[in-house]
Amino acid sequence: MSTEKPLTSMIEVQLRSFVESLRPSDEEIRKQLDVGYSWDRQTALLFEIRPQWNDPTKILEVPFAKLRFVKSSKLWKLYWMRGSGKWESYEPLPDSTNLRELLTEIQNDGYSCFFG
Repeated sequence: MSTEKPLTSMIEVQLRSFVESLRPSDEEIRKQLDVGYSWDRQTALLFEIRPQWNDPTKILEVPFAKLRFVKSSKLWKLYWMRGSGKWESYEPLPDSTNLRELLTEIQNDGYSCFFG
């Protein structure tokens, strides 16, 4: 029996819980700024959801963190989005075997890479 499916479910639960902790509690604020994620079984993208400044009918998903799971080493790698639009390894803590540790690092954002 493969352990991949239960592992993926655990990862989904952690990501969903983390994103929920970041989301504004007020529904009206969520229309202007919200947080979401995508997960493709290898890479998780965390992004802001907001209307485009000059056309509020267009909703943008602006990525701010990327977590990539490297199966061969069982390591999670953490990246942040530079102003140039390029991903860069998050040097204070570039990787970990523990996803929760990296999510905590994103939330604390000691170097203002994820939330400005």
